[in-house]
Amino acid sequence: MLKRHAHKVGAALYVVWGLLHLRAAYEVYQLTSQLSERSMVSGRIVQDAWNLGWIALFAIVVGIWLNWRNSPVGYWSNLVVVSLTDIGFILTILLPGYIALVPGLMGPITWILAVIFSTMGLLQKKT
Repeated sequence: MLKRHAHKVGAALYVVWGLLHLRAAYEVYQLTSQLSERSMVSGRIVQDAWNLGWIALFAIVVGIWLNWRNSPVGYWSNLVVVSLTDIGFILTILLPGYIALVPGLMGPITWILAVIFSTMGLLQKKT
């Protein structure tokens, strides 16, 4: 039963990943309130929040619209975009220790599970 609906589990996990990252985008944006003045640093933080928010929305829309239907285009789209985003986060934020492992691993764990289930679903489609 789970194997037959693995792509839907993967799609739901991509949506969860997107929701987590919408929250993260808001929290990144809130970092600017801790700065004493507007500067290039505050502008970069706002742009990072903006980019993260749009990546999160992308993952949600692709998850609902394409991954839910077990689309190969949706599979590859979310696989590439979400993987590159989380790999960058792991390398630049998590590994250097700028954020604690909890809650820092929530996104990567959700990403890995989404990849596993969406891959199972896509492979099931081919058999």
